[in-house]
Amino acid sequence: MVAYLLTDVGGRRSFMVQGVRSRSGRGSKLAVFQPMFPVEFEGLESSKQQMHRFKEIRTAFVLQSLPFDVRKSTISLFMAEVLYRLVRESEPNEALFDFVWGSVGALDAMQEGIANFHLWFLANLSRFLGFCPGNEYVPGAWFDIREGLFTPVQPAHTDVMTRECAAILRDLLECDVRLLAEIGLNRSQRVGFLNAMLVYFGYHLDAISAVQSVRILKEVF
Repeated sequence: MVAYLLTDVGGRRSFMVQGVRSRSGRGSKLAVFQPMFPVEFEGLESSKQQMHRFKEIRTAFVLQSLPFDVRKSTISLFMAEVLYRLVRESEPNEALFDFVWGSVGALDAMQEGIANFHLWFLANLSRFLGFCPGNEYVPGAWFDIREGLFTPVQPAHTDVMTRECAAILRDLLECDVRLLAEIGLNRSQRVGFLNAMLVYFGYHLDAISAVQSVRILKEVF
C-alpha cells in the first residue's frame, strides 16, 4: 500500500507500507492508515527521493470520536481527498501543517456545529493555498471569484458568489472553530455555499474537480 502523508518538516511525502494484508498487518497497520489520522513516525528515505519506507509508525494521539461518528468520518475523508488533490509540494509548510493538525483535533473534539466544519475547513484552507479574500467584507457585498475580492457591485461575469454566500464566507473566516454551531445554516445554504467554494477553488486549482467525496458530503449534510 502507498500512504500519502502531510508532514511538518517535509511537506507531502509518499511511503510504501509493507505487510498490510498479512494477519499481523490487518490488525495493526491498517488501523493507523485511515484518512486524517495523526501519526508520528520514523522513515527511511530512498536515494531517489520518490518512495520512502517506514521504520516505525504510531498514532500521535488517540481520536475519541472521529472514527466512530459517520458525520466526522465523512468530513475527514473529504479533508484527506482535498489535501491529496491540492497539496503537491514536497517543501515544508509549517503553517499549513499546523492548521491541518489542529483541524483534526478540533473535529474530533467537536460536539456542536459539525455540519459546518467542512465549510469552515475549505474557507480557511484558502489562506494557506494563496487565494483567500484580499479585502474586508462590507454588508451586502458580492464576492468576485476572479479577483478574490468582496465588492458592493455585482461583477459583469458569472464567476461570483451571491450576497448570501459572500456573507457566509466572511462568517466562516472570522469564526472560531469551537463556535461553528453559532453559524445557523440550513441544508440548502450549506450545499449552495459548498458549490460556490468549489467554483472558487476550481478557478485557482483545477484539481478540485476530481474530489469525489463531495457527493457523499451533500448526502450527509
